[in-house]
Amino acid sequence: MSSDLKKNVTIEIRLPDQVKSAFIAQCQLEDRTASGALRDLIDRHLAGELARPARRQSAAWRIAAAWMVGAVLGAGVAAPSLAQSARPPLPSFDQLDRNHDGVVSRSEYRAG
Repeated sequence: MSSDLKKNVTIEIRLPDQVKSAFIAQCQLEDRTASGALRDLIDRHLAGELARPARRQSAAWRIAAAWMVGAVLGAGVAAPSLAQSARPPLPSFDQLDRNHDGVVSRSEYRAG
């Protein structure tokens, strides 16, 4: 496929020196250029001739899923205890400040 088209675009890839050297040496043994080998690989991939690697579930996805399950289960256990408090609600400032002077005296606090 690529031999019929004009080759005017480049792709840059980063490889460790050892991998690049081994690839170039293998291409020389096969009497082909590195560019030609990569073009053949791309053509085969586009034609569907190469097996696609199985998708691995990332560890982050599994951690997030476990966290969500834990949150749902935890909310189910905590919801009844959150619905009713064991102690009565505390009075508001306005309820404590009976003479509405902006200060809660000791006697107002005790009466609260």
